[in-house]
Amino acid sequence: MATNILTIAGSDSGGGAGIQGDLKSISATGAYGLSVITTLTAQNTMGVDAIYPVDISFLKEQLQAVAGDIQIDAVKIGMLGTSEVIAAVAEFVAGLRCPIVVDPVMVAKSGDRLLQADAVTSLRELLIPKASLVTPNLPEAADLLSVAEAFDRESMLNQAKALLRLGPGAVLLKGGHLSTYESPDLLALGDGHIWYESERIKTMNTHGTGCTLSSALASFMGQGLDIPEAVSKAKTYIRGAITEAKRLNVGKGHGPVHHFWALWGDDG
Repeated sequence: MATNILTIAGSDSGGGAGIQGDLKSISATGAYGLSVITTLTAQNTMGVDAIYPVDISFLKEQLQAVAGDIQIDAVKIGMLGTSEVIAAVAEFVAGLRCPIVVDPVMVAKSGDRLLQADAVTSLRELLIPKASLVTPNLPEAADLLSVAEAFDRESMLNQAKALLRLGPGAVLLKGGHLSTYESPDLLALGDGHIWYESERIKTMNTHGTGCTLSSALASFMGQGLDIPEAVSKAKTYIRGAITEAKRLNVGKGHGPVHHFWALWGDDG
């Protein structure tokens, strides 16, 4: 029987990231996607033109409607935007007994800031301690810890350990921003750590990589995989999605990854 994965995130009118990217990723990895929208955006592959937060009372109504009727097997949390939204989502997930994956979305691929600066403290103190897994990239980790960005494996390990001390069950620190040929990711657990090695893929089609990876992680965890297994499968999935994005023709800027690369035919 299919598992139900809830994504709580912003809407991406370009379809590559946010709610749209999450639902594609969840579907492609074998689960049924549910959604609660926190923010509306007007954006495309070139950037974000406008951001409109959803009224907090309607946000809560969406959460209550989903939870009141449908079994939730895992939750992925993405763009939240404000302290008020973070507090509402933190209160909601506190009552759940399923894996919670938090992707601390702060800045879009185009450089547009998606989380208000004063909301970082709320994210750090209210939501991250409730997460089963947190998936920051290097700039996001630095923002959360108020330190300089990690630049090598040693500084990545130190920051991953510092993030663990904030209270999540595990941290997947993504190394894509390192200025090296390799692009390693680091999974930090309470009893050790694991490096996942990857060669850097040269492409402009990277829009939605973080959303796609974190929602795939929630999907696999909701299907019963432990965190190291879920990371391994999700890494394989996102690598294929990035590699095969050349088969798409979407926009003139940072194009989306190919969420359905394993399901579409060669001419798809």
